[in-house]
Amino acid sequence: MENIIKTFYTALNNCDGPTMASCYHDAIVFEDPAFGVLKGERAKAMWLMLCDSQNETSFNVEFSNISTNDNSGSAHWEAHYTFSKTGRKVHNKIDAKFEFKDGLIIKHTDEFDLHKWAKQALGIKGIFFGGMRFFKNKLQSQTNYMLDNYIKKAV
Repeated sequence: MENIIKTFYTALNNCDGPTMASCYHDAIVFEDPAFGVLKGERAKAMWLMLCDSQNETSFNVEFSNISTNDNSGSAHWEAHYTFSKTGRKVHNKIDAKFEFKDGLIIKHTDEFDLHKWAKQALGIKGIFFGGMRFFKNKLQSQTNYMLDNYIKKAV
């Protein structure tokens, strides 16, 4: 199972969404502070969208502390990129938890400090609002709207 995590993050670093999606079980459940809960094809499409948006930019991923057994695993990963809406540099530190089924990832939960991310990505607005529940709700609404549009265009 360690290899599937390494393949997943190597593909992310290479902005290779199709390889990332191939690491996910069809019944995948993904969750993070920016998107909330995504299931199945929506979770796969989220990585395709993110890779497409970061392709040919200064996007970089480092991963470490991979720990696995037959059923579950964890990893730490860090993303370095420029947030497109503001042009601000972001260094996001994420802890991931995984569950496996049939040799694939069936559950993936990413945890990171949303307030810290908002400060980096949005500057003063992120400092003031990034730690508030309404900010998280608005962000998830916006990211899911973008994902919906991405999926519609891909069909």
